[in-house]
Amino acid sequence: MIIADQVLAGRDALLAAAGHHPYARHALWRGHEPRGWRRDGTVGWLLPPEQGPAGGALGPPGPAVDVFAGLVTAGELRAGQWLHLPRTTREELAGRLTAARLDDWDFLWTTAPPPPQPEEERVVRLTEADHPALAELIDESFPTTTSRPGDPRIVDWYGIRDGDRLVACGADRTRGDVGFLAGLTVAADRRGRGLGAALTAGMTRALSARYDHVALGVYTDNVGALRLYRRLGYTGSAARSSVHLG
Repeated sequence: MIIADQVLAGRDALLAAAGHHPYARHALWRGHEPRGWRRDGTVGWLLPPEQGPAGGALGPPGPAVDVFAGLVTAGELRAGQWLHLPRTTREELAGRLTAARLDDWDFLWTTAPPPPQPEEERVVRLTEADHPALAELIDESFPTTTSRPGDPRIVDWYGIRDGDRLVACGADRTRGDVGFLAGLTVAADRRGRGLGAALTAGMTRALSARYDHVALGVYTDNVGALRLYRRLGYTGSAARSSVHLG
């Protein structure tokens, strides 16, 4: 049971309540009808179980933590699920939500194509025939990513080849109204040569042709990536915390 100032039903109502914020436009998938609420300036939602995270919110973190803690007590949320919340701390969660893990990251977005990058023309769209090479590259260079071949959330894969070898890849994981890049990685022995910039720019340009916003997520301690994304025009930002319930 959700106790809130206003109960909201459906994607359109939640987007309106959130002021059509780019993060809400990304997180609330087309074709799904989430339920949510508005409480003390925060807009939050629960998502269908097949979507990934159990829920999310925008606004001050305190009201979101209170509502989600109530849903845990009511049995609507359980250990092993995770939530994407406004930036919060373990101190703010203490006594309300048990976090097995807390990850801080930034949701970044751009509304314009990036400046051209050297070797950007090497970025190509990949096919199912590339899945074995994708799996090999990801296992080697980004084993912690959740974006992998066969993931139903992924629309397309993009990559850069050096001869027959795949040396960089990234996923188009768009499901809402905002183009979304995920799982970007470069082979360990090819880093420092501008391939990350070329890959990000090429993918951003491709998605900018279809969406008015393009976004990605980056951990706050990945200073080099943050610097790169800012240089490529990702100047919009929303500070996020992923709470893995324990």
